[in-house]
Amino acid sequence: MTVVTHSEEETIALGRRLGQAWERGGVVLLIGNLGSGKTTLAKGIVEGRGAAPIDDVSSPTFALIHEYSPLVCHIDLYRLDTEAQVAALGIEELIDRGALVLIEWGERFPRLLPADRIEITFRTLGENDRELEIQTLTPSTSDPRPATTP
Repeated sequence: MTVVTHSEEETIALGRRLGQAWERGGVVLLIGNLGSGKTTLAKGIVEGRGAAPIDDVSSPTFALIHEYSPLVCHIDLYRLDTEAQVAALGIEELIDRGALVLIEWGERFPRLLPADRIEITFRTLGENDRELEIQTLTPSTSDPRPATTP
C-alpha cells in the first residue's frame, strides 16, 4: 500500500490510524533519509496505541530506545556501527514480550531482524509531501536469514 501525505499533521494522523489498527506487537521498520518523516509517523503510532501523547514522543537518536509503555518501543540505530552493538540493545526481548517495536535505520542490520515484519519506506516528494510505502513481510517474502549451527 502506498500513501502520500502533504503535511506533518497528515503524517501524524496516518500514524495514529496505523497505531489504532495494529492489534498486536511486532517489528515496524521505518526506512528513509534524515528528515523524511520517520519520527513524525512514530509520534502518531505511539499516540494511536494510547502509549503517550504526541508531545512526549521524540527521536531516540541519542538514547537509542524510548519505551512509551511496556508494549510500545521506539528504537533508532543510526548511531550504531556493529551487529554486536545492536544485539546488546535486547530488541529480541522487547519483541518476545509482545511490544510493538518501531525501528529507525534498522535496514542497516537486516540479519538481526525478524523476517515477519512491517516495512514503511519514506520518500520525500517536496518540502512537506511524503510518499510512504507500507509492506508486510513474512518469511516467504523477505530475504532469508542465514542458518545458524548449534
